[in-house]
Amino acid sequence: MPSSKTGLLFGSFNPIHTGHLIIASYMAEYTDLDEVWFVVSPHNPLKEKSSLLPDHHRLTMVNLAIEDDARFRASGIEFKMPQPSYTIDTLTYLSEKHPRKEFVLIAGSDNLASFHRWKNYEELLGQYSIYIYPRPDTPATRFDDHPSVSFIGAPLMTISSSFIREGIREHKNMRHFLPEKVWKYIEEMHFYK
Repeated sequence: MPSSKTGLLFGSFNPIHTGHLIIASYMAEYTDLDEVWFVVSPHNPLKEKSSLLPDHHRLTMVNLAIEDDARFRASGIEFKMPQPSYTIDTLTYLSEKHPRKEFVLIAGSDNLASFHRWKNYEELLGQYSIYIYPRPDTPATRFDDHPSVSFIGAPLMTISSSFIREGIREHKNMRHFLPEKVWKYIEEMHFYK
């Protein structure tokens, strides 16, 4: 019998920002999740790789962002798995490695539109719960009423990593969109300039 319920928030976190932390915090406080893991993806099969910072820098930024919060954990598990990484493979691996944890996928509503393109999506729906948080302007999908899909009324976040990267490139002060330690790390490393 699983002893804890762990939400998995996958992302490139390029960089992690306050929007990610607000969603994770909402999930930890307003659902039945005991903790949230930030799973740093090496490369999303549905996205271009070019603008990604190296894996270890993105994992470092996640660790800096969450280091004082016991509800959160950073995971670089996908760095060690075959590339490109697929959610179903990661969930299967984590479930085998941590049999006392019940894993729940956390995803934005925008993901449901392309969910039928995910590897083994039927298996995902059959074996795992999926907690969906709202994203701007997302249409209804055929997965909205699936028994494994739960819509969570988290705050609507319009902040994105691409917006932050673009702001930094344009020499805007983006410090309040990021945890303080992440902002300092980006500044010191001259990332996204």
